[in-house]
Amino acid sequence: MAKTWHSKKTESVLDELQTDSLGLTESEAQRRLEEYGPNELTVKKGVSAFQIVLNQFKDIFVIMLLIATAISFITAYIEGQPQVDTITIAAIVILNAVVGFVQEYRSEKAMEAMRKLTAPRARLMRNGKEVMVPAKEVVPGDIVLLESGDRVPADSVLVEVVDLRTNEAILTGESTQVEKRIEAVAEDAPVADRKNMIFTATHVTYGRGKAVVTATGMDTEFGKIAELVQTVEAEETPLKLKLESFAKRLGIIIVLACAAIFILEVLDPARAGELLDNFITAIALAVSAVPEGLPAVVTISLALGARELAKRNAIIRKLASAETLGATTVICSDKTGTLTKGEMTVRRIFTNDKLFEITGAGYEAKGQFLLDGKPLNPRKAPTLNLLLSASALCTNASYDGKSVIGDTTEGALIVAAAKAEMTKAELEEKNPRVHEIPFTSERKRMTTVHRNSDGHTQKLLAFMKGAPEVVLARCTKISKNGEEQKLTEKEKKRILETNEQMANDALRVLGVAFKEVADIEPGNFRELSKEADINKQLETNLTLIGLAGMIDPPREEAREANELCQKAGIKTIMITGDHKLTAMAVAKEIGIIENNPDSTALTGTELDAMSDERFEKIVEDIRVYARVSPEHKLRIVKALKNKGEIVAMTGDGVNDAPALRQADIGVAMGITGTDVTKEAADMVLADDNFATIVKAVEGGRAVYDNIRKFSFFLIRSNFDELAIIGTFALLGLELPLTAGMILWLNLVTDGGPAIALTMDPPADDVMDRPPRNPKEGILHGRLASIIATFTAQFLLTGGLFFWQYYILPGPLTPLKLAQARTMAFTRATLQELFVVWNCRSEKLNAFKVGFLSNKYLLIAVIVSAILTILVPLFGLFGTVFMTDPLEWILVIVASMSGLLIFPEVFYNRRIFKWR
Repeated sequence: MAKTWHSKKTESVLDELQTDSLGLTESEAQRRLEEYGPNELTVKKGVSAFQIVLNQFKDIFVIMLLIATAISFITAYIEGQPQVDTITIAAIVILNAVVGFVQEYRSEKAMEAMRKLTAPRARLMRNGKEVMVPAKEVVPGDIVLLESGDRVPADSVLVEVVDLRTNEAILTGESTQVEKRIEAVAEDAPVADRKNMIFTATHVTYGRGKAVVTATGMDTEFGKIAELVQTVEAEETPLKLKLESFAKRLGIIIVLACAAIFILEVLDPARAGELLDNFITAIALAVSAVPEGLPAVVTISLALGARELAKRNAIIRKLASAETLGATTVICSDKTGTLTKGEMTVRRIFTNDKLFEITGAGYEAKGQFLLDGKPLNPRKAPTLNLLLSASALCTNASYDGKSVIGDTTEGALIVAAAKAEMTKAELEEKNPRVHEIPFTSERKRMTTVHRNSDGHTQKLLAFMKGAPEVVLARCTKISKNGEEQKLTEKEKKRILETNEQMANDALRVLGVAFKEVADIEPGNFRELSKEADINKQLETNLTLIGLAGMIDPPREEAREANELCQKAGIKTIMITGDHKLTAMAVAKEIGIIENNPDSTALTGTELDAMSDERFEKIVEDIRVYARVSPEHKLRIVKALKNKGEIVAMTGDGVNDAPALRQADIGVAMGITGTDVTKEAADMVLADDNFATIVKAVEGGRAVYDNIRKFSFFLIRSNFDELAIIGTFALLGLELPLTAGMILWLNLVTDGGPAIALTMDPPADDVMDRPPRNPKEGILHGRLASIIATFTAQFLLTGGLFFWQYYILPGPLTPLKLAQARTMAFTRATLQELFVVWNCRSEKLNAFKVGFLSNKYLLIAVIVSAILTILVPLFGLFGTVFMTDPLEWILVIVASMSGLLIFPEVFYNRRIFKWR
């Protein structure tokens, strides 16, 4: 089927589709149904639930944990120990698998939501008769009948319209009603400008019409979006990629180190008969080096972060997104309702040769009227007062003091009057309406007639509002200082220039006029049935009152949020279906662009004419995209990601779903967003507010900081044990720590403090620094600190054991070995409980950060310390209780070295990289 039906005349479309206004015959419709297929969205075969379950066990870390589970089970079985470690590690694996399954399974539901949006039935002309058929049986060439409230069943070219308006927000993202007509448009016109077409899943909001179907099913604009939703593959989050890279490197190191230690122990003549013990030791080392708690703590950290973000109106649908937000470098935001209030507001009024400014944004009836920057009472300006009352009366919308019901443009006029303490209800009570000539896209104006409240039927007032040039053409007078004067050519020119100036500032401008009608009885209006009579009696020789310019104003918090983004090194990009001029005006007011340079804005048409190579060269300089389609949004996101950006993309309509899935973070609107968009998104904004995204980025940075903190802590606490055991095994000496001790250190001692680090409050400078480099690993810049901790633990734990067992006089008995191991174990445990305090900041040591700002960490450290003391008290893992106070003093003093490894010493010396 042709793709440019909108550029063809109605007659040509009907001819090409071999149909007419009487519709298809039933037999022809059946033939076309077999040729083109049902008018429904086709769903490609997705991933089964079983496949999703299996995918959860392909992660490198999970594989390492599964191996650790098996090893722990075998080790505990051989030694006759309880399977506590096995159960703990297995629980971690199951927890991660369940969370991953739920997240991935939910992400497959977007297409189900799309299918619910299509029309269930359609009203057609078949064989010259009106019939109702299931929408899936609609075919190209069918004649569709539409009226207010109907959902459009298929893409169609209009052949007849009567005041037809539709809501196409589901496709274009713009909530303003679209006035339809039958005249063809340019071939390269974007969907939003195809006024002679109606589209699948959009709604008729006013009037009626007749159209010929040109595309059905997956060939419709809605179908194209469905295709994109299914073909866009979600990419792994930066965190998962970093964890996988980290796990691979860690796995190689662990396997090589443990294999070397096992071989050395086997080759040691003194241990020739201890093959099983040597194997168990090597295996225990492998388990000890694996940070078993890391996946679980990551999940807990993300869940806690998601909970905090929910308090800020950011609902996280996929846990990993809580962290990815912190890496965001670009936020691509829709304009209407996200950066702006979504509430049309009168900003300027030109009347009586004066330009008035009106403060206050949105539907709150609060604001001042300014003239030359100074406040004034509009009641004391007769012409201004007349314009406000006339424009409010000439509307069909209503306003309850908080929200507008009806047309948003009319709502803006009513709210403007309310700011002058003139409510529509009071105005109508004094001036009840007796007649109306409705607005149409052809007339471009609306006229209402009102009777004075004093009961004099001979005195009537007609009020007109509409396109300035249309209203001006019907005026012969102008209102000045409360009097009617002749409208001169000079004044007409001045008014048209003012209109152009307002339009250039992206204001939607309406002209307002009135006329006193004294010779028509209200009961005789029904006799004015001919257009010529109406024009002659009511819509000619009017008196121009002035112009009203309005705009959907930016949210106040959007300006502040954009400033915070700039401070944090995050670029804000506006992507909208609105006109370029309007988009640039709003972007300038928010601060996204300065001085309206054209080089920072592109339209969808300009983007179509640009090659991918050319676009990628300039994509990082563009700040505004206007009149864009779903394909454009997808292309923009791809180009930014190819430049290495981490992209957050907002959306509310179905048209946004493909781009949301393509982005690193898809953000759906909770209030205006469709179910399709929400299903495709990673995060949902409960308040549809751009500022909430920025708050979520701040929360995401805090989440990632905490992930870095506990990852740093777990690695600092694990590798020293591997080095100690490896060194003593290499030297043929007794091992300072047993397998049980190592597992206790990893799961019990480290677990609580690591989880507590996930609750650390965010740093004061979290939004004062640029986004992190996506190529940097989790432990980037921390290797020097790890080596310092590693060295201290190795020397002090190993040295303490060596001194206690080999240096102190006395025979090398099992009791002496147990005593030495007890001191080494207690010292290693306490060292980790001191080290954790210096993992909370890269710039400040524990004494500057404080010990009370994270009460959860304080409690976790105290509990872990108590449990550590209980181990030798109950003789677990072959330990004995230390009864000599000097031994305790020695152990504690040696452990406190963890507090002296200050992070600021290494902060400005990032000469190492760990990815």
